[in-house]
Amino acid sequence: GEHNMQRREFLSGVAGAAALGLPQQSRAADQAAKFEVSELRYQGQAARVTYPELAEDLGFLAPIKLNWVGNTISGPQDIQAAVTKDVDFGGAFNGSIIKLIAARAKITAVVALAGCDKESWSGLFVLADSAIRKPLDLVGAKIGINTLGAQAEFDIATYLQRNGATAQQIAQVEKVVLPPLNAEQALREKQIDAVLLSDVLREVAVAHGGLRLLVTEYDLYGSATMDAYVLRTDFLQEAPNTSRRFAEATARAIAWAQTRRREEVVDRFVKIVRQRGRHESDEVVRYWRSVGIPHRGGLLDDSAFTPFIDWYVKNGLPAIGRVQVKDLYTNALNPYRDATFDRG
Repeated sequence: GEHNMQRREFLSGVAGAAALGLPQQSRAADQAAKFEVSELRYQGQAARVTYPELAEDLGFLAPIKLNWVGNTISGPQDIQAAVTKDVDFGGAFNGSIIKLIAARAKITAVVALAGCDKESWSGLFVLADSAIRKPLDLVGAKIGINTLGAQAEFDIATYLQRNGATAQQIAQVEKVVLPPLNAEQALREKQIDAVLLSDVLREVAVAHGGLRLLVTEYDLYGSATMDAYVLRTDFLQEAPNTSRRFAEATARAIAWAQTRRREEVVDRFVKIVRQRGRHESDEVVRYWRSVGIPHRGGLLDDSAFTPFIDWYVKNGLPAIGRVQVKDLYTNALNPYRDATFDRG
């Protein structure tokens, strides 16, 4: 297991230092020196813990540190910030990653960020007494979503298309962008007719009662990887050791959360939220259910991207058909591509 691996690494380091007659502390300096960048700037999410944050807390990222520059509620904004070098890594819906790469952005997905499974999904909700009973009742309705141009719109269009809606009908659905933390209240106050709620916020809203579920992401896609972390291509080239440590640490944090008891993961998240001092509630992370990423350590595969390419091409963005799936992502930095990693 992990303990053995660390012990092996440590022992080989000790042996190496002893063989060279070096004092032990210089190894730490050498370790730090081999990383081109010692600090990674990133955006967090209010009241949530991201896998890079978990990786840092578990000690997997050391000696590299994270530098939090603020929060985002938008995947497209986050990966755009990576392109413009305002942050060093970003994460988004895979469809958004595809669109940005199709627009010539030089980024590569390196590890999964989120997905859906039986436990973790976003769902489309209405109030229990809403007149919206079936998919086509959403035509002309206002639906609350977290951001434009990302997964929420894709989910709504997919749901309606599969239930016979025309492109014109889908265009009549009004999307209202709301901060996720305000979405439930907006539905209850009838500022919107329906809302997409994911994982934790969905659980909190359902616990408050009075909602009716129309469809879930799991109903639409089954178990699937939906989002990924990206690095800039130039960052990958100029900081290969840092890039590898980032992807490896994030992958190890994902595997840690995939293999620990739910209570242990939740306790860790609560501790992280309390310690970081961002004036957030720790209620949100208490509702965490599962990683929702189908492959161990966040390994990516073509199926995380091809459905979205196909959909965009079918729905009036033929240029996206030029994107080659192999140019979108790499598992080269993810240690779980070796099936035996971390199993001992």
